[in-house]
Amino acid sequence: MKKNLVLFVLFVLPIVAYLFFASGVNSFAKLPTITPTIPDLQEWKTSDGKSVTLNNKITILGFIGYDVEHHKGGFFNLYEKIYARNKEFKDFQMVMVFPEGTEAEVTKLQTSLKKLGPQQNWWFVFGSPESIKSYYSKLQLLGSLNEKLGTPNVYIVDKKRNLRGRKGKNKKGEEEYQEGYNTFKVSDLYNNMIDDVKVILAEYRLALKKNNKANRKI
Repeated sequence: MKKNLVLFVLFVLPIVAYLFFASGVNSFAKLPTITPTIPDLQEWKTSDGKSVTLNNKITILGFIGYDVEHHKGGFFNLYEKIYARNKEFKDFQMVMVFPEGTEAEVTKLQTSLKKLGPQQNWWFVFGSPESIKSYYSKLQLLGSLNEKLGTPNVYIVDKKRNLRGRKGKNKKGEEEYQEGYNTFKVSDLYNNMIDDVKVILAEYRLALKKNNKANRKI
């Protein structure tokens, strides 16, 4: 009995875990690239002066704008549906962009989020309105920021700074396009984003597994 349990843990469980992360409603074998190699954002700082990079991280990127309170519900949805499910993945991070001058409101928001749980690898960065507009334009998206420099959408960025989403024909031959995920709509997060994050995490887990095998052969 003990021997069977050990065999299950060593061989069966990893396969089950991979199938869990790779399966779902997403009909793409690999999450397509919407915009390749978007700029890094190290010029923007957190309230305590720290820099944040997109390099070598799977990032959920959001642009909140001046109306911080308006986006509060979206933050709670994002925390519960996306962050809480993936926070243990060491290369996973959340980066939210705000215009300079909103620091006090963001501090209140962070206090509210702490009621939900820890916020490690969840970063809040601040930039000038001009730099935010310029940066967003370089993402080459169909969507746009509103007059308060915000959007309800968040975006998936991979470790090579490619913005990923749904584009082209899926396995069913249907055309799909989705560049961002609406934090105000739980259905969008639950039906689409949860699955797309699973797919991209599975990509990296599989790549890591292949690299480990290759290294053992050397």
